[in-house]
Amino acid sequence: MTSAVRPVTRNDLPELRRIIDETGLFPGEMLDAMAESYLAGTDGSFWLTFADAGGCQAVMFVEQERMTQGTYNQLLVAVRPARQGQGIGARLMREVERRIRDDLGGHLVLVETSALDDFARTRRFYEGLGYRRVAEIDDFYQKGEGKVIYVKAL
Repeated sequence: MTSAVRPVTRNDLPELRRIIDETGLFPGEMLDAMAESYLAGTDGSFWLTFADAGGCQAVMFVEQERMTQGTYNQLLVAVRPARQGQGIGARLMREVERRIRDDLGGHLVLVETSALDDFARTRRFYEGLGYRRVAEIDDFYQKGEGKVIYVKAL
């Protein structure tokens, strides 16, 4: 099997839960409920995975911002820790941007992440892909943990 970015299927969920648990972003058991409306085809979100001969290596979740036309929010990206720094996240982001622009007629991508020092690498990742830091909200996720918002026009 060659590597590919493709839509997530229900069969991918066990592997994707392991990726979420390995990265420590949130408890992996939350993933099924998060993806259910997408898998049922009842919302406009999309989920992508990067898969290769070793199985799923990353997951990304994007949805259209409510009450907007053409603005999408990339809400989750997780790459298996052993595979981070190999361009997988960038490849997923390029595919997200292409789908939003070409398939959905979108024009703007938002990304939100933590302002904690532990997320400095994540913020550099988005900046390296041309995302512009536009806002920071103190104490957003919890007391002492703010949210940083990035945007990219397509």
